[in-house]
Amino acid sequence: MTTIIQAQSSGEVVEPGGGLTIEVPSGQPITLLDVIWNVPGPLGMATRFRFLAPAIARGEGAVDFETAAADMMDLCQNFARPKVLGVDLAPTQIIISLSDRAVPFGQSDPDATQFFEAYRLENGACIWEVF
Repeated sequence: MTTIIQAQSSGEVVEPGGGLTIEVPSGQPITLLDVIWNVPGPLGMATRFRFLAPAIARGEGAVDFETAAADMMDLCQNFARPKVLGVDLAPTQIIISLSDRAVPFGQSDPDATQFFEAYRLENGACIWEVF
């Protein structure tokens, strides 16, 4: 399940990882599933960056939530933030999600392990918010 989502205001295209691993502090393999631009959120428009992270799987996963949380902060700051800065109608919030398997957006999968974190952009940095 990979899609290309185009930024509605800038025309920028963010392509899924195409199997390329994105480096994070834990070293777990992470690839981009998709980006969903300008979704209404509690603080205004949000952009969701959804990543595949098989190492968070229950039972067999080697990465716990605390480790994944540090990876999500890194993904916000070093992957997502640069993609939204300077975009017309930039989002007020970035949501980073990790899933051990591809789950279509808006659908549930009781067997999937998923972690979500929300960040606001302030002074060019990702600031964690309670989600």
